[in-house]
Amino acid sequence: MSRIDENREFIPVRIAVLTVSDTRDASDDRSGNTLADRIEAAGHVLADRMIVRDERDQIVEQLREWVNDDRIDVVISTGGTGLTGRDVTVEAHRDVYEKEIDAFGTVFTIVSMKKIGTSAVQSRATGGVANGTYLFALPGSPGACKDAWDEILQPQFDYRHRPCNFVEIMPRLDENLRRK
Repeated sequence: MSRIDENREFIPVRIAVLTVSDTRDASDDRSGNTLADRIEAAGHVLADRMIVRDERDQIVEQLREWVNDDRIDVVISTGGTGLTGRDVTVEAHRDVYEKEIDAFGTVFTIVSMKKIGTSAVQSRATGGVANGTYLFALPGSPGACKDAWDEILQPQFDYRHRPCNFVEIMPRLDENLRRK
């Protein structure tokens, strides 16, 4: 089972938060606030934060800007993962991914099932990697952001988490780009 290895030193990562919404602004971005507060409380760096409309090209543009920014290790978006016609965040993420983290959506569904039952089937949460940067798309509810952070992302972004974690493989995420 997982555990924290107190013999390892905590390593903070730099995380950007992207809220995808046609209606939210900085004054009422509860999901973005939930993520930002939890990121900083865990000892990580909130590297950037932005709100964009539910427009695939705008989402892709922001994701690509951040995956090409050496000051950002992780991008977490919130919103636009549902089933309606305006929900295009998952498609935008997949436009950027080099590799998808298939199990992220599965584990998120398992976590969600415990909280909201079969309604969890309506989420298309996803994760992937591009240019050595992790990307995760979460639903737009504060509860979903809390659950994803507390039960999946926070432990995986703690270098002390055993038997393995996302931080320890970060230096190797873009090793394919360094080969000749």
